[in-house]
This record gives sequence, C-alpha cells and structure tokens, in this order.
Amino acid sequence: MPTMLEMAQKMIRGELPPPPVARLIGFGVKEIEPGRAVCQMQVESRHHNPMGTLHGGIYCDLADAAMGLAYAATLSEGESFTTVELKINFLRAVRQATLTAEGKVVKAGKTLSFVECEVKDDQGQLVAVASSTCMKLSDRKNQK
Repeated sequence: MPTMLEMAQKMIRGELPPPPVARLIGFGVKEIEPGRAVCQMQVESRHHNPMGTLHGGIYCDLADAAMGLAYAATLSEGESFTTVELKINFLRAVRQATLTAEGKVVKAGKTLSFVECEVKDDQGQLVAVASSTCMKLSDRKNQK
C-alpha cells in the first residue's frame, strides 16, 4: 500500500484523481513534502456567501487540505490520521483571487501533532491563518 505522500505526489503528476472534496470545491495540490504542503484554488462567485465574499467554510476546506496533506506526508505505510481540532482566523475578505494555502507541521508527536497554515491571495496578502491538531491512526487498511 502506498504512503499518503506517494499518493499525493501521483495526484500532482496527474496519475491519480484528486480527492472528491478537491473536485467539488476546485482546489488542487501544488507541492508536497514531508511536513509541508501547498494547495491552491481560484475563488469564483460560486464560493461566495450571501454578502458576496468567500464563504468561511471554503477558507477552512482549503487550509484543512493543506494542513492535512502536510501531516499525511509524514506518515508511514498503513498509517492515517484524523483531525481532532481546527481553528481559523479570517483576516481579509476575498471576492475574486487565486488563494494559496501552505500547511506546515509545527510539532509531530507520537499520537498528536500540531499543524499551521497561512492562506494568501495572489498579491501575497495574508487572508487567513489556521491551525489544526491531528491524531495518528494506524493500520488504515483494517479501518471501516
């Protein structure tokens, strides 16, 4: 069974399809290495809330994906994880932009790890910051 890092690298090369949530929202994985991942998306009106700006859940999805991939890239074969906590601060409203989320593992523990993410627009302005606690799960092939 391939590691999560190997699967994500195949997605970047187009050898595997992106996960369903990435297709639904429209983000892609641009870079990945153990402890770091970059995801990107083009914000469109379909992502807007009733006030005409990017819906907070979309910021969260993008940041969560970058953080999750950064952490997943540190896992060994047969290991997976789940997010046990997610926090985000919205710093700037976005209407139309290409957003880039860079997730980085800050502290990898035996079971729990802490990950952070910066989300920037195409002008390099910080639009959101997020953090997450991930819990390692073992033997993903036997999980239901």
